[in-house]
Amino acid sequence: MLPWDGPLAGRLDRHTVDSALLRGNPLGDPHERPLWVYVPPGYDESDERYPTVYVIQGYTGHLQMWANRTPFRQPFIETADAVFANGAPGCVVVYVDAWTSYGGSQFVDSPGTGRYHSYLCDEIVPWVDEHYRTIDNRESRAIAGKSSGGFGAMITPMLRPDLFGALATHAGDALYELCYLADFGKAARALRGYDHDVQKWWTDFRGRTAFTKPEDMDLLGVFGAAACFSAADDGTPELPFDAVTGAPKPEVWQRWLDWDPVRMVAGHADAVRSLRAVWIDAGTRDEYFLDLGAEAFREEIAQAGLPEDRVHFELFDAGHGGIDHRYPLSLAWLATRLAR
Repeated sequence: MLPWDGPLAGRLDRHTVDSALLRGNPLGDPHERPLWVYVPPGYDESDERYPTVYVIQGYTGHLQMWANRTPFRQPFIETADAVFANGAPGCVVVYVDAWTSYGGSQFVDSPGTGRYHSYLCDEIVPWVDEHYRTIDNRESRAIAGKSSGGFGAMITPMLRPDLFGALATHAGDALYELCYLADFGKAARALRGYDHDVQKWWTDFRGRTAFTKPEDMDLLGVFGAAACFSAADDGTPELPFDAVTGAPKPEVWQRWLDWDPVRMVAGHADAVRSLRAVWIDAGTRDEYFLDLGAEAFREEIAQAGLPEDRVHFELFDAGHGGIDHRYPLSLAWLATRLAR
């Protein structure tokens, strides 16, 4: 609980990776990206190869936030290290950056933001395997995250079962009619002050101190997600609702629904059945109803044929925020289930 950095039993390396896939991205965001890689105690004294757990962040999260220290709580870098210092089987833990000027990428490829899913899968994973003693096998590779990071953790093993065989999702975005739809009305009300034009809000937002108006977070959420899920071919984010009434636009909204992990399971049933470990949790007071999304995702993967003994499911008393104490629990669980 001390208010300064604690020593690690393992080691955290901080790198910069030059991404060919992010070069020339639509937002002009940097193609040189930070990448943090943690190796567990004993790594330097052996020639052992280790499983890997890739950690991705929620919307507006960025890499440096993993080191943030709040009163009476340690950052995840230290609680993750404690997992291995206290005896869990060693893993390489990879902290991936996918920030954009809109606050996030949802870890998908989009003409509105860039090729962030390909960046993760086709550049970062090979880079880590080349530079560290990892086990280059899907059975030894997991991905974990919270909120939008939990969404990314759910969809990535479905889309790339060749790379990832396990996941952990903490309050991951799912069941979109509950977690997103309610925000459309809030956003439409907020847009009255901007002539119903989200681009006018974005220009205003960028020209002042962020989050100094009450509508900022609601509008950033729908605008940023639109850039990821429903951007036009030229990269312009298209809102999935009428900016005056808030009513969903069926064709655009369907593009969002196609990314709902609950709805994606049936189309990726073989990949889901092949997973060796799935951790799902959420707070029972989650403001985005992601506890219900967690329930729905659990039901879908069961219907797809994933055996129950490969799944850890848990709901706990909490809202959407302040649940970082859950991350080391899933990390320890994954560490015992990845192939060695």
